[in-house]
Amino acid sequence: MNKKIAVLGCGAIGSSVSADLTDAGLDVTIIDQWPAHVEVMKATGLHIEMPDLDLKIPVRAYHLCELASLKPEFDIVFLAVKSYDNPWMLQLIKPYLKSDGVLVGLQNSMNEELSISVLGRERVVGAVIELSGEIFTPGKVQRNTSRTGTWFGVGEIDGSVTPRVEEIQSILSNVAKVDIHANIYSAKWTKLIVNSMSMGPFGISGLKKMEASNLPEMQELAMRLGKEAIEVGTAIGHGVEPVFGLDSDEIAGPDEQVLKTLSQTLFRHTGSKSRTAPIQDHLKGRKNEIEFINGLVARRGKEAGVPTPCNDAVAEIARQINKGQLEMDPANFELLLDKVRL
Repeated sequence: MNKKIAVLGCGAIGSSVSADLTDAGLDVTIIDQWPAHVEVMKATGLHIEMPDLDLKIPVRAYHLCELASLKPEFDIVFLAVKSYDNPWMLQLIKPYLKSDGVLVGLQNSMNEELSISVLGRERVVGAVIELSGEIFTPGKVQRNTSRTGTWFGVGEIDGSVTPRVEEIQSILSNVAKVDIHANIYSAKWTKLIVNSMSMGPFGISGLKKMEASNLPEMQELAMRLGKEAIEVGTAIGHGVEPVFGLDSDEIAGPDEQVLKTLSQTLFRHTGSKSRTAPIQDHLKGRKNEIEFINGLVARRGKEAGVPTPCNDAVAEIARQINKGQLEMDPANFELLLDKVRL
């Protein structure tokens, strides 16, 4: 395997992927927009603290502005930025992706159609990921899931199993257990369902997962959020797929049981002490990504004529936080309950 690989975006996810692929001896170039992080990576590499491994490894890292003078050509680009950064990041990397190259988004939400509109359908492979980590110090990541405890799914947009998707599976197997999905959109929507139950309501509260999950009525609200997302998915043609390493039998049954299985599996894999991504973004002074989670469920629900009052309310509070009208605080959960009349 002699592919030239880029990881575009090197937060907790991108750093973890970059370190593992470099550790496996692959040709990896890291490109990131955080200047201090890039400088540390150039000087001392990446330090990834995992539950069962402390990995310190030299890496090849560059600032975004260095692409123009480097003039690289990549066979595979793993995109690991926030969804709201996709439009400009896709345009940035497009000239450096080979004509037969492929982009794989290692992100939350449903971003493949945007990638296709910029790069063309033939240069996009879908992915759904489950990797928990945090980065607040340049060059250093706390990864909450070990390599064996991390799960990715990949798939061609048309559902075919091709040599290139098998190659991508092989490459990412250095990071996680990787399944190939014949319906990658449904697999991604299934992850979105679980994220809508946790990232949104946990995120607006500013609490760690265990603290947020123990709030009175949080479990009932999470179920309502998940059921709305299932109903929207059904209306737009996305079923529930086995993700997180589960099999079809484990997600059979009534919606409530399926939602419990999915959310409990994710919770078990990522740990009770971790902070969900919107909280990390807020602490860094960045926008949260809830608009692309609960907000996406709400938008697609409106298009399909499916009511989504709980997802609407979460998305609206998240927007107020992004505008500085609210702080991330446990009091937001009471505000949310008032809005949905639990």
